[in-house]
Amino acid sequence: MYRGRAESMLPHDAGPRTWLDVGTGHGHFCAVAREVLPGTAFDGLDFTDGVELAEREGRVEHGYRGAFPDLAPELAGRYDVVSMFHYLEHSTDPDRELRAAREAVRPGGHLLIEVPDPESRYARLLGRWWLPWLQPQHLHFVPVANLRERLADLGFTVVAEQHAEPHDPVDLLAAVWLALDHAAPREDAPWLREPPNALRRTLRAALFLTGVPVLVAGTLLDRFAVRPLSHRLGLSNAYRIVARRD
Repeated sequence: MYRGRAESMLPHDAGPRTWLDVGTGHGHFCAVAREVLPGTAFDGLDFTDGVELAEREGRVEHGYRGAFPDLAPELAGRYDVVSMFHYLEHSTDPDRELRAAREAVRPGGHLLIEVPDPESRYARLLGRWWLPWLQPQHLHFVPVANLRERLADLGFTVVAEQHAEPHDPVDLLAAVWLALDHAAPREDAPWLREPPNALRRTLRAALFLTGVPVLVAGTLLDRFAVRPLSHRLGLSNAYRIVARRD
């Protein structure tokens, strides 16, 4: 998946000098992307101390910790590529993040965005069991037409829109897991008045063991039956946009 994300830039800029990965976490994407683009200097930005670890481990050249909109003036015009992989949906103000990206990308550079696709047919077919809803972590879901329109308003030209490539084939497996988790006795959690007793733990384990064949079936269907046809059937659970700053 990380290699595919990096390779999606090659038709548009085969050798970017500088790349900022926003929401980089521990910098694993940057470490893999360097194999695809060995001449590119990768920096990372994140709220958490994971980005500091990424810098210490050498996965990024520079790690910036904080809110992207607050740091954007410091990074203005510095990057050939800014990437946001499954980041915007976690933001409290996606438009502010897009404006920050416009500030950080140099004219002629590219913005690379990947987010869950709320128009995926899986979202309707699986309903509450569709993993990308991921409440309450995911705060915003942006239809691709809305994102394209806003990027145009900000002075970007969309040069690529991908659906099949960013699809992560986990929907049926995750739906079965979520349904089993809902049906089973609750596992221990900090907010419970008291931890589950031995009987409840045993019943939960028994239900999940019983569900193993269905979990395996979901995995096989995800990877070998649905994945090759996901885009054609409208089941892709994510989309990716490459936009050039004009």
